Amino acid sequence: MFKNIYNYLTIPENNGKKIGLFRILCSVFGGFIVAYLGMTAFALVAPMEVKEAAIVSIMINTFMWAFATTWIALSISRLQALYRFIVPTTIFSITLIILY
Repeated sequence: MFKNIYNYLTIPENNGKKIGLFRILCSVFGGFIVAYLGMTAFALVAPMEVKEAAIVSIMINTFMWAFATTWIALSISRLQALYRFIVPTTIFSITLIILY
């Protein structure tokens, strides 16, 4: 069962013109979560007041969301898209746990 799922996720798309629903959902929601976790970590790490860091992170957040979404969507396979969503989310989550 797990081997079938792994094989399904590792096979690249046949046609490069359509990216598939799985990668679209991973890229949109993954980009959203990665961008917000990154901006929250930035607001805590930045050497300025939290109010100013929050304003800067809100202004940069749309760019970061678009960048993360494009980065995840341009992955070769479904497994790589899943990795590009899970690894940064885990890193930012651990960073926020340590900083908070």
